[in-house]
Amino acid sequence: MEISFYNEFRRKAIHLFALAIPVGYFLMPRTLSLLLLSPFVAGAIMIDIVRLRKLPLHGFLNRLLGPVLRDHEEEDFIGASYILSASFLSILLFHKSVAIAAISFIILGDIAAALMGRRFGKTKIPWSLTKVDSFGNNRKSLEGSLSCLFVCLVAAMVVPQLPLWIGIVGAVTATVVEGINLPVNDNFSVPLLSGLGMQLLLQM
Repeated sequence: MEISFYNEFRRKAIHLFALAIPVGYFLMPRTLSLLLLSPFVAGAIMIDIVRLRKLPLHGFLNRLLGPVLRDHEEEDFIGASYILSASFLSILLFHKSVAIAAISFIILGDIAAALMGRRFGKTKIPWSLTKVDSFGNNRKSLEGSLSCLFVCLVAAMVVPQLPLWIGIVGAVTATVVEGINLPVNDNFSVPLLSGLGMQLLLQM
């Protein structure tokens, strides 16, 4: 059973706090950013291990997180673990402007796609590589994907030192990856694949 729109909104409000990652990275050097991010990555993964392996405190964690967990996250890592891990790898592997854009795409684009898709999504996207999306639906919506694209394009335009055309390619890539339901969680695949594309273009 999918979570309610209210709990989806709560989930995305929490998601929004992750903007501290690209903003912080803009203000700080790479090494310091990685050092500060590391304990959050480790903490999120540890919480998931405790939940999934039913170690001590797993009941408390499930009660705490339960209202904002999707069905598949009862047997998988939560979105926060994927976003934090992908952010760490993006900062580690990509040029600073590329990493900031890629992380911003998954944070802002995913929020727009989820909320607008849940509220206004009528036209289902016909292509998908998995049977269901993270909501348990067969396909994501065109309305959600267009909202994702718009927000990602805006983010691409405001990221410093990122050529606009590269940012646009990254925004389109992020939107496509978010919309096609890859077997890999989109909180992980969107920043890494869009970031890889922008990085390769930046080095040409």
